[in-house]
Amino acid sequence: MKLFKEISLSLLLLLSIQSLAQKIEIGAGVGAMNYKGDISPDLHPSFARLGANVSFRYNLSKMITFKSSILVGSIYGDDSQVSDSFNQLRGQTFKTNINELSLTTEYNFFDYRYNRYHKDWTPYVFGGLGVMKFSPRDTPVSDYKTLQLVIPFGVGIKYNISGPWNLNLEFGTRKAFTDYLDNLGGDDPTLPKNLQNDYSRSDMYYYTSLSLTYQFLKIYCPK
Repeated sequence: MKLFKEISLSLLLLLSIQSLAQKIEIGAGVGAMNYKGDISPDLHPSFARLGANVSFRYNLSKMITFKSSILVGSIYGDDSQVSDSFNQLRGQTFKTNINELSLTTEYNFFDYRYNRYHKDWTPYVFGGLGVMKFSPRDTPVSDYKTLQLVIPFGVGIKYNISGPWNLNLEFGTRKAFTDYLDNLGGDDPTLPKNLQNDYSRSDMYYYTSLSLTYQFLKIYCPK
């Protein structure tokens, strides 16, 4: 009887692990990071810099997915390439490296799952919370905190290539809680005018990516 119980518990544990594994998806991708703030009041494609990401998904259902991801890259801006006369007069440039860890929830508009009879796809939206560490290229203008919370949100499209392999095209915005991503500004009136920021323009950054993911699937062999 004891042996039977042990075997039964082992089988249940194995089945649970297999069921859990089928909900797991891992992936990696590359893309472009961009910035909007004092030095770039609008999005400038020429300011885009390379970014890369790795992700871990838990597919709770065909509609809901939880994702943890790591993003590394940099953002850049140059006053001389902006049409605003104040920006051109100020003449500042910056480059900031960013490392980000985020947890998001995705909502698929269509039932998204692998089906061996057709290739599945769905648009989706996502939102969540993250933390990012940024490091400016130049000496910081003041003693500001470089470890900050961010709110990531955006849209994307998932497409099943074949079997467990999927492509994700995604555009995401990061709402930052600091105005120093471009190493400008603050509340210090003693700073030179060319190092002070415009408080009406809060800093944000964006990430557009193409990722390849692999979902662990249980393959049924025909008898």
